Amino acid sequence: MITLYHGSNVGIDHIDLSFCKPGKDFGQGFYLNPDKDQAMLMAQRTTKVLANGKPTVTPFLFDERILTNNELKVKMFDNYTEEWAHFVVANRHNTTTTPTHRYDIVVEPIADDTVGVQLRLYNRGYIDISTLIKELTFRGSRAIQYFFANERAIATLRKIDL
Repeated sequence: MITLYHGSNVGIDHIDLSFCKPGKDFGQGFYLNPDKDQAMLMAQRTTKVLANGKPTVTPFLFDERILTNNELKVKMFDNYTEEWAHFVVANRHNTTTTPTHRYDIVVEPIADDTVGVQLRLYNRGYIDISTLIKELTFRGSRAIQYFFANERAIATLRKIDL
């Protein structure tokens, strides 16, 4: 079991996917981070952008065996690759509630904060895929995030108290 953290402007008592926005790196779903400090940075950023609430990190337990036991459809990216970049581009372009992929859980590197700018440069042909990958690579230590797309995936999480 590992602890994953969700950073937001409010504590999460019950995960409600209808509050999740489309057009994110891996689609509309619930995002968690194994690094509590990075989750807090996201909580602070969200609180600032929304100008509401208080930075809050909510912890969840997750059994990593689920990633390999074939009960759910899982996609794991080990690194920043061309496939990863195309995956992020496809999901960022999708502003509907219809997913671009059929994965229940996605585990992959976090894109750098300049995603929007870099995607516009790529889409307009100003940079190539290699440059996009380089620019989206998270600065500092390697950062991973876990994406839970649906109720089946969410059911694998257990909220805990800090």
